[in-house]
Amino acid sequence: MCAESARVALSWSGGKDAAWALHRLRTQPELPVAALVTTVVPEFGRVAMHGVRVELVAAQARAAGVPLVEVPLPWPCSNDEYERRTLKALAGLRDELGVSHVAFGDLFLEDVRAYRERMLTGTGLTPLFPLWLKPTRALAAEMLASGVEATVVCLDPRRVDRRLAGRQLDSALLAGLPQDVDPCGERGEFHTFVTAGPMLNTSVPVTPGEVVEREGFVYADLIPA
Repeated sequence: MCAESARVALSWSGGKDAAWALHRLRTQPELPVAALVTTVVPEFGRVAMHGVRVELVAAQARAAGVPLVEVPLPWPCSNDEYERRTLKALAGLRDELGVSHVAFGDLFLEDVRAYRERMLTGTGLTPLFPLWLKPTRALAAEMLASGVEATVVCLDPRRVDRRLAGRQLDSALLAGLPQDVDPCGERGEFHTFVTAGPMLNTSVPVTPGEVVEREGFVYADLIPA
């Protein structure tokens, strides 16, 4: 049980799992979300992980009604530097906003969870995993049934068809995934950007941009509409 004074910073990529974690946390009034935390590369004006334009993630945060905290990263960036900058931002949220927990949208990868927990050790911040071990096929279906609208913005062409880049996430796309691909893309098969859903007060309008391949991944650009 969390104390009544608990406040949460949510690790934010703009994708469906982070968005659904926000939705789930909002069903627990004792865990108010005080900030969304995202890593960005100012040199490119993009979110570090998915390559989404920073202005779109900012629009998401406004639609969610939660402040966005951007953690700027150099390019390229070592893992040590990523940790240093992220922990500095989280310490600021702890000291300035009273944040006591950091939530992640991870689903089942034990090594990723262990890494998050190790990184927060000694910070006074408690890790939370609101979606942990939820069956991912049912979870993806639940998201779609709730009204989540998301676009595939990054994929690994070694795992899924590159033509899925820029596609709307829907039941047909999920049904067509190879059997060894996780329906939520938890192993990095694909990543999404959410434009509508129960965690957003308004939709985030976008138009499709260029599809490019960089460093072995396929990216579908989205442009603010």
